[in-house]
Amino acid sequence: MIVCVTEKPSVAGSIASILGATTRRDGYYEGNGYQVTWTYGHLCTLKEPADYTPLWQRWSMGALPMIPPRFGIKLIENDTYKRQFGVISSLIASADEVINCGDAGQEGELIQRWVYQKAGCTKPVKRLWISSLTDDSIREGFGHLQPSSDFDRLYHAGLSRAIGDWVLGMNATRAYSLKYSRPGAVLSIGRVQTPTLALIVARQREIEQFVPQDYWELKTLYRDTTFNSTHGRYFSQDEAAAVAAAIKELPLEVTNIETKRGREAPPRLFDLTSLQVECNKKFGFTADDTLRHIQSLYEKKVTTYPRVDTTYLTDDIYGQVPAIMQAMVPYAPLTAPLLALPKLPKSKKVFDNSKVTDHHAIIPTNVNPATAALSRDEKLVYDLVAKRFIAAFYPDCEFDTTTVMAKIGEHDFKATGKVIVKEGWRSLFRRDKSADAADADKGQQDDDNGIMPQFVVGESGPHEPSLLKKTTQPPKPYTEGTLLRAMETAGRTVDDEELRDAMKENGIGRPSTRAAIIETLFKRRYISKERKSLSATPAGVQLIDTIQEPLLKSAKLTGLWERKLRLIERGEYSAQQFIDELKQMVNEVVLNVMRDNSHQNIVVEMPNNDKKQAPKRAEKAGGDSAAKKPRAPRVRRVEDIVCPVCGEGHLVKGRTAYGCSRYAQGCHTTYPFTQYPETLTPAKLRKAIEAAKKP
Repeated sequence: MIVCVTEKPSVAGSIASILGATTRRDGYYEGNGYQVTWTYGHLCTLKEPADYTPLWQRWSMGALPMIPPRFGIKLIENDTYKRQFGVISSLIASADEVINCGDAGQEGELIQRWVYQKAGCTKPVKRLWISSLTDDSIREGFGHLQPSSDFDRLYHAGLSRAIGDWVLGMNATRAYSLKYSRPGAVLSIGRVQTPTLALIVARQREIEQFVPQDYWELKTLYRDTTFNSTHGRYFSQDEAAAVAAAIKELPLEVTNIETKRGREAPPRLFDLTSLQVECNKKFGFTADDTLRHIQSLYEKKVTTYPRVDTTYLTDDIYGQVPAIMQAMVPYAPLTAPLLALPKLPKSKKVFDNSKVTDHHAIIPTNVNPATAALSRDEKLVYDLVAKRFIAAFYPDCEFDTTTVMAKIGEHDFKATGKVIVKEGWRSLFRRDKSADAADADKGQQDDDNGIMPQFVVGESGPHEPSLLKKTTQPPKPYTEGTLLRAMETAGRTVDDEELRDAMKENGIGRPSTRAAIIETLFKRRYISKERKSLSATPAGVQLIDTIQEPLLKSAKLTGLWERKLRLIERGEYSAQQFIDELKQMVNEVVLNVMRDNSHQNIVVEMPNNDKKQAPKRAEKAGGDSAAKKPRAPRVRRVEDIVCPVCGEGHLVKGRTAYGCSRYAQGCHTTYPFTQYPETLTPAKLRKAIEAAKKP
């Protein structure tokens, strides 16, 4: 009997139908020599500190650092999980062979290996490695099963990540909580979570400390065309006005005309991060929303494996493209011109084996999306994936850019115009404006000023100068989309697509985990969101302020750790060395916390009325994978001001803003000190709030 273990019941059903295991049993399918069962994602987890020794049950600085001589795993405390594990364990015990049908990625490998270890599996194990769940892909995958040992490095990388998160999360969380918080409160620190929070706090500080400055731009209108001064910004109105006055009576003379033909390649195919960024921008989806939708599309067999970090396809996919396009029935008007070609174009910007490791970019499959029961949001996500895929085979967009240089006295001016000559791939996006997505991903802006009149070098004539007053703007708050990009590039702003690709190995987190990290920051109330803008809560700001250890909050350093994990996958770095380095780092972190007498900031404190019922510290508070919510920060009530929004809470004074006392109950009303100074008396604060409400 061959036992197949999948990651979800739905996947088990798909595989069982292909294998002929059509009889449904309690916890598995059976038939044709196969038994197909499933996990529910993670059934096992690393043991908690108290599982190793009673000495680690109580939170004590003297017990740190906690580093087990050998890490162990245990079943997650869940009756459904335990019952299903019992089914898997009994099937494996009587099997002749086991086939690992988990998700084809690092996390999927870890989930399966832990289950086999816990079940005491000694049977030969093979690996099913597929990029989609279509019937053809499953059949092909079972025709090319691989030895489990071929994926040992992938498992070692996943195990190193889990152990690293445990070692750092558990120890740093306990050390900082014991040193800087009140009894019962937890300061949650994680290897990826904390640097991500630090990015948001740093951006928030830039915005708060930004001092706006007025400036003036000098323009002039000649033959219905706007010419801009090449001087750029004038920060003195008098200087700008003097130049405008000086050129007013002088003629504008055209000194040079240059027209260049430009080409714009189709946008890259989607990896998970770029898809999350685009869905956040277009539809306001959170990173977690997008991951959930694209995972569902994968399980419904209409798109390929989603948790990828490449925008390329392998050469062997090229031959499958016509069949995929033919299956995309709702998009027949867009695919027909391509299918009519003698041969589809093949670009190195799309097909490059060297840029693909485990999985290729996210693309549609050869399953007609019209036959799948897709939700409205799933249709939106599928549409983005489908049009990116089709666009990849359309011609480049061609355009002419004309630059006209002019002189007025001693001052130079310039006008530019851009005319699209051949739409190419942009013709796919006439209606929904999705071409904007391509510009965003390429870091380009369309500077099309429309069709200009025909100019001749040497011509001259009168013009109408004008001054345009503007004000410098602060950096924009992070959205989930821009935060994902920042995580991908370890906090550095990168527009160039090639450079961004090169930096992915040093990004913080993985495409599959970044959404969960952002959700964790929300759950722990370290960040909040207003419309699309993210901001750090007072508790989040205070946590980052309290952490003096650069290793814990540096996106750059965390990115280097991520790169080492990728090197482990490739067999170019030792998993043991990675763990040893993390252990050494944790020793230093704990020691530095113990020695720190520079400040005793209370970052998070139980509200006064909760102190008597303060619970003991929860063990799962540490690390990126935990979901413990910190208690609300200690705040001072503002006398007699009822929250103007919910009408139930009272305004309280935090570290960086006034806010509603019912934050935990869902009222996220805030009045930042940048607009409502903390020195205001209650009466003046009330007046300021009332004045702001008036139109």
